[in-house]
Amino acid sequence: MDLSQSPSNRNLSIGLLSHSLPPPPPSHNNRGPKIADDSISFQIESGTQDPSLRVPSIALQLMDQQTENHRHHAENSSNENKDRGEDEEKDEEEFRILGHSMCLKRKRDCDSGSSSSSSSKSNRNSTNELESLESRRNAVRAWGNQSLRVSDPDIYEIMEKEKQRQYKGIELIASENFVCKAVMEALGSHLTNKYSEGMPGARYYGGNLYIDEIETLCCERALAAFGLDSEHWGVNVQPYSCTSANFSVYTGLLLPGDRIMGLDTPSGGNTSHGCYLPNGRKVSAASIFFESFPYKVNPQTGYIDYDKLEERALDYRPKILICGGSSYPREWDYLRFRQIADKCGALLLCDMAQISGLIAAKECANPFEYCDIVTSTTHKSLRGPRGGIIFYRKGPKPRKKGMLLYQGDGGDRYDFEEKINFAVFPALQGGPHNNHIAALAVALKQVATLEYKTYMQQVKKNAQALSSALLRRKCRLVTGGTDNHMLLWDLRNLGLTGKNFEKVCELCLITLNKVTIFDDSGNLNPGGVRIGTPAMTSRGCLEDDFETMADFLVRAAQIASSVQREHSKLPKAFLKGLENNKEIVELRTQVECFASQFAMPGFDV
Repeated sequence: MDLSQSPSNRNLSIGLLSHSLPPPPPSHNNRGPKIADDSISFQIESGTQDPSLRVPSIALQLMDQQTENHRHHAENSSNENKDRGEDEEKDEEEFRILGHSMCLKRKRDCDSGSSSSSSSKSNRNSTNELESLESRRNAVRAWGNQSLRVSDPDIYEIMEKEKQRQYKGIELIASENFVCKAVMEALGSHLTNKYSEGMPGARYYGGNLYIDEIETLCCERALAAFGLDSEHWGVNVQPYSCTSANFSVYTGLLLPGDRIMGLDTPSGGNTSHGCYLPNGRKVSAASIFFESFPYKVNPQTGYIDYDKLEERALDYRPKILICGGSSYPREWDYLRFRQIADKCGALLLCDMAQISGLIAAKECANPFEYCDIVTSTTHKSLRGPRGGIIFYRKGPKPRKKGMLLYQGDGGDRYDFEEKINFAVFPALQGGPHNNHIAALAVALKQVATLEYKTYMQQVKKNAQALSSALLRRKCRLVTGGTDNHMLLWDLRNLGLTGKNFEKVCELCLITLNKVTIFDDSGNLNPGGVRIGTPAMTSRGCLEDDFETMADFLVRAAQIASSVQREHSKLPKAFLKGLENNKEIVELRTQVECFASQFAMPGFDV
């Protein structure tokens, strides 16, 4: 409407009343409803005195002068609030006073409490938002703090079955052991949360103050466990396994295609020292990226033929000569290895993975006197967590009569430290497993004690007792016995394969592993088994207990021979003959009753 024009109806008048002023006294001209806010009411007064025609005042809101920007803003607001916009348009009308465009807006009944309603709504929204955030936090906490039993009952159930298998069975795998409770606690700790690429003091991530302390302490304990001087030996405790430790040494000190030389796998060597199948297929990365050439044991005695080894090494000229293996039950002549390495210009690497615990306890010859680099696993006889470790010489090279010993690259100082550390990270690995390093530190502290030395002495005594018991029962052992914790049982004179015997033992709750014998025709049908004593010694077994275990092993061999005679030694027929075999059920019961007498380290059952 346009109020600048004269009204056509002289009987009506228009008034704008501000309610920010005190209300006028009651009169016949002020009979409208009281409005409690500071809005403006629009009142139409009639000239007639008839009360029935009196029009009540209408609450209005006087808006600012309209501009294009205001209109644009109003349009945007209308688009964002479609539910309210249509109703508001009905209550607004543009009019002009003295030529100025104004907007007239009817005040709704609900507007009287709009301020308090908006405040209440805001409070409700804030409360709801806080409740939503807390609900989300609680949801994360709920699944983040559940026990394994509640969070994943499927995995929990399988793990409980494995716990029972370990408890009720006889563990004779030479490369396995049972860790103590403290090692297990460190392994399952919050340290697994931290990323720590790099070496102590030179990490790629922040927040490694305490991780650095743990790794530094672990390195100190590693050197102490083997009686090494930090001035002449360094150590890297980050490798994930001994295989990766060995490959880190090759990567750091060799070029692709350089030559390495280790014990032949059928003779008891490890695949990480280079391994080929009879068809020439390369089995390990050591053979894929480097040239590997093996030395062997004497086929008549089972001992390393050092004369043949020297002849081969001088012909082959390896850059690294490796001593140590997975299945060699006798001592290693490290002095002879050193002499051969010097003659052919090779570095001497010892892989002591199998016997590291015996070496630490001084129950085996010490490779650190003669070798340039020594690698190992951290489980097995060390009773630590699964992982690898590398020891390397550093500082000036020793001299004798003016000549450098262990010449290597021809310099007068060892340069292994930087090269090997760089090969571990960043060349081959990512962040170290901090929980493993902490657990290794725990184990190495125990390795340096008299109690551990006593434990290792018992491991050797038990191996000797088991060896003697099997020999008395007419079993054939490679080399006729053992100098360490393991022995090799050659089953070929019984007409058995290692695979079939291993399967029968497994069904009877005895675990051991098949192994090739030096004059086997190939690796696919190994003719023997490897047996070790550390794990059952960790459960408290002594010499008489291993006599009992020898009886179980011989009984398992008799069952395997019987099944082969009746059903053939071919895998499918042999497995068929094992089904519902009463002799296996009987032996299994005996084994379970025997093994359940001994407590399990690290956990309760």
